[in-house]
Amino acid sequence: MFFLMLRQSFVKGWRRKVLATATIVLAASLITALMNISIDVGDKMSKEMKSYGANINLVPKSENISLEIGGVDYNPLEGQVLIDETELPKIKEIFWANNIVGYAPFLKVNAEMLGTAKRVPLVGANFDKTVPVAGDEEFRIGVRVINPYWQVNGEWPADDGEGAILVGALLARERNLKTGDRITLRMAQLSETFTVKGILSTGGAEESSLVAPLAVVQRLAALEGKVQSVSVSALTVPEDKLSRKARRSSEALDSLEYDRWYCTAYVSAITHQIEEAIPNIAARPIWQVAASEGAVINKIQLLMVVVTIAAFIASGLGISSLMVTTIMERAKEIGLTKALGAADREVYLLFLSEAALVGVIGGLLGCLAGAGLSQVIGLSIFGSLISFNWVVIPVNVAISVLIALTGSLMPSRLITKLYPAEVLHGRR
Repeated sequence: MFFLMLRQSFVKGWRRKVLATATIVLAASLITALMNISIDVGDKMSKEMKSYGANINLVPKSENISLEIGGVDYNPLEGQVLIDETELPKIKEIFWANNIVGYAPFLKVNAEMLGTAKRVPLVGANFDKTVPVAGDEEFRIGVRVINPYWQVNGEWPADDGEGAILVGALLARERNLKTGDRITLRMAQLSETFTVKGILSTGGAEESSLVAPLAVVQRLAALEGKVQSVSVSALTVPEDKLSRKARRSSEALDSLEYDRWYCTAYVSAITHQIEEAIPNIAARPIWQVAASEGAVINKIQLLMVVVTIAAFIASGLGISSLMVTTIMERAKEIGLTKALGAADREVYLLFLSEAALVGVIGGLLGCLAGAGLSQVIGLSIFGSLISFNWVVIPVNVAISVLIALTGSLMPSRLITKLYPAEVLHGRR
């Protein structure tokens, strides 16, 4: 009898049920889209933030040696110990290897530009080079990979190109250099003539420098296979209490905390693993970049939570309004049911079961609509699809049922105020 009454309520009152389901679908689709994006937003935003540059800097461990002499910090080995270039592919052998987007090695020296009395900074760098690593034969490194904001007015030199160079925008204006000009550089007893392939704009110190292929600068400086520093771009998660504790000292962590920290893509965990892979280097997080990533991601996720709560409340109010109207329209049916011996709790159960069923149907339809909506948002904002997380379906259905029940709970209290004798005689 109960299920017959439940079926009849959907057949006879289908218009109200469609409106209620549509209300749930709207809320569920928005919640589904936000949940999908919230789960995936960390990686998406981290990738977007990579356009602002690397977040880890590698230097020789000697750079961390410091002696205080007369109140002044002094490093007797600074600039004298270099990194072996052949060690760098080990960066892609750490636990979080898949989070390493790319890296770019640098060698910075001074060279004499013939025809002038001044020496100019000369930077050797990889631009866009394929380096085979374990599990990825097409892994790309270079400044074009990790620093996409670097702009060249002209052409990028090839990594194995000879005689090609970039001139920083400030240096080009100072020396009146332009694309196609030829300049000769000398270091020690070696000299080489270059053709200016482009004018480089970075907003940094590189604009006052010359930038040439790394191999060329290594040969001129007689430092084949050596680099001074390496910029690494890695996908990381925002800092939290555990990572800040590890940042102060990883030795302060107990074994459980250490395992959790080590197996989470914190920037501090990734730098620690790089130092394990290449013992003679010091990995320094660029905290301004890492902190900015975490702040942006946390604010976006907070915004999504607020919007989800707003959608929950709005849809709950909509369901509540529909339920009040439904109960008043079905007053005689309720009165007759009570007159035949049904208790208030049994009538409650009938209306709440209707609401729960509406929530399940609306939640499932909302998941379909929300999956499509999340892809539209992903393509319009991030330029890529959002991965669908199947855990969203049961969670969203549960939230939809909760919305329907919450919206129905207060109106259902009207049932206790409906007396059979009054409603059956037309008085409510």
